[in-house]
Amino acid sequence: MENRHRYCVIMCGGIGSRFWPYSRTSLPKQFIDFLGTGRSLLQMSYDRVLPIVPKENIIIVTNEAYAPLVKQQLPDLSDDSILLEPARRNTAPCVAWAAYHIKARDPQASMIVTPSDHLITREREFESSIVRGFEFVEKHDALLTLGITPVRPETGYGYIQIGKEIEKDINKVKTFTEKPDLELAKVFLASGEFFWNSGIFLWTVDAIVKALHDYAPEITAKFDEGAGEFGTEREREFINVQFPACMSISIDFAVMEKAQNVYVETVRFGWNDLGTWSALYDQSPKNKDGNVTQNCNVLAYNSTGNIFAVRGEKLVVAYGLEDYIVSDAGDVLLICPKSEEQRIKQMVNDAKLSFGDKYL
Repeated sequence: MENRHRYCVIMCGGIGSRFWPYSRTSLPKQFIDFLGTGRSLLQMSYDRVLPIVPKENIIIVTNEAYAPLVKQQLPDLSDDSILLEPARRNTAPCVAWAAYHIKARDPQASMIVTPSDHLITREREFESSIVRGFEFVEKHDALLTLGITPVRPETGYGYIQIGKEIEKDINKVKTFTEKPDLELAKVFLASGEFFWNSGIFLWTVDAIVKALHDYAPEITAKFDEGAGEFGTEREREFINVQFPACMSISIDFAVMEKAQNVYVETVRFGWNDLGTWSALYDQSPKNKDGNVTQNCNVLAYNSTGNIFAVRGEKLVVAYGLEDYIVSDAGDVLLICPKSEEQRIKQMVNDAKLSFGDKYL
């Protein structure tokens, strides 16, 4: 039987700068059909939770600039289900607003919080894991995160060390570690005690609001000033004043790394946060030369291991490229070795310093 007290919050406000220039401020990566499925990453995230929570209980939190894109891609959502942030303040204020909003509507609610731009390949296993997570947080005073079984010594993800087992596949969290170096990542992998931090969370609204009060009072103080406004016509006006005044901090730093009632459910549903061009390359179908083309026409000679992402009708002709990113968004062309893609964020900053927002 469908549980009417279960909600999903999809965080959809990022600008995807690591996928620049294909991902732009005006059209970030979560709104792009990267995998050629006919559905954007946001739409795939929405489709994924539909079997788990009622459609009317799916909440999108995004920047107000993206309201038209959300409504275009998810036309079934009502305006009340789209929370428009007036400023970018990272994930803790985002989670806080969603929790206060849902609590005003349903004090008995539990919620899953998930990013809008992750790839999950085994959706049945995802559903089972989320249902198990809901059942756990509804029985315990718990903040639950999902830990992904690591398959390589990845330096781009945060790690969770598991402690005491509480029930099957659910453990107390011992430590969090942000993006270790390669040697430490190898130690983590060999130990069997560390899991990738997926950035997907479950809790009841009571548990997360209490935790925010305990560990991020400077955020809850802003929302408590107008607690009676949530769920009313005045909520939006109140948020426009209070939200920009919130500190910018992630929910991991604000709460999860400080709270004592944090648990991890270890899951195996095939996960990738699609945070980089290399991650997208790994997840995309490749031709006989190991090249990936993103909805574009390419003639590649003596070239292997590349990813080509080009908008429009332009033909890409390449010779002698190996393990490169070639991304053309019309007014910006990026050519960069995959091994140097961590420099893209700096390239974006340099473009902003040199040309303002013109190419962002």
